[in-house]
This record gives sequence, structure tokens and C-alpha cells, in this order.
Amino acid sequence: MSDRTTGVRYPMLPLVLVAVAVVAALTLAVLVTRDEARDQPTAAEVQLVDPGDAYDPVAAGEPLPEGYRRGLARDAIAPVYQPAFASPEDVDWPSDTLVIGVAEGGEAKAYPVTHLNQHEMVIDSLAGIPILVTW
Repeated sequence: MSDRTTGVRYPMLPLVLVAVAVVAALTLAVLVTRDEARDQPTAAEVQLVDPGDAYDPVAAGEPLPEGYRRGLARDAIAPVYQPAFASPEDVDWPSDTLVIGVAEGGEAKAYPVTHLNQHEMVIDSLAGIPILVTW
């Protein structure tokens, strides 16, 4: 990798970026496991809601704020409901691949930003806890 303005090469930059991502994921894992006082529902305790039953202020006739422009229609970007995962040894990603990492209860998962750019949300669970990963 090089700086286009000076032509200076930074051969260690991808390695540094990966190291920063690993440290961030480990820090998150430590912070989450230290937070024992927080009550978290288990997957069995969470009740899923049909999106059609959710309150829609626009459909209810509420006025939109001044200057508000509605872009895509509601639910136009479908989330990923059942993500597929591979072990790190089986993944052939470049070393500078950006991911959002989540760790809990001795489990960890990585969600590539390239996939999140297309879907924006992943509904998943980790260590039996429902999670929403969003970008």
C-alpha cells in the first residue's frame, strides 16, 4: 500500500489494520464479559414481532418533519436472517477486509462490511443471545 501523493510505501499497513481489528474485538469481548450486572434475555425469552404489526407513523397519517425526504420504501433493504459462517482457515479474504466483530460467551463472529453494504442488517444470535448487526 502506498501514499499516492508522495509514493511512500507502507508495507506493514495491512498487518497493522488487522492487528487493530483483533485488539478491538478482544477489547469488546473483555468489556462484554465484564458486564455481568446487565440482564440479557435468552433466545427463548425473546418474542419476535411480525414487521407488519409494527407501528408505521407515515401509514398512520402522521405528518413528516419539515425537509424530510423519504428515500427507499419501508423494508426495501432485506436483512440477512440466517447468515452462513466459515472457520477462519476456510476463508480466503484479503488481509485488509473490514469486518464488524462480535464476541460473547466464548463465541465470536465476523461480519464483512462488503456484505453489510448490501443488506445493512444481520439478525443473528451469539451465545444464545439474539443480536442485530447493522452498518
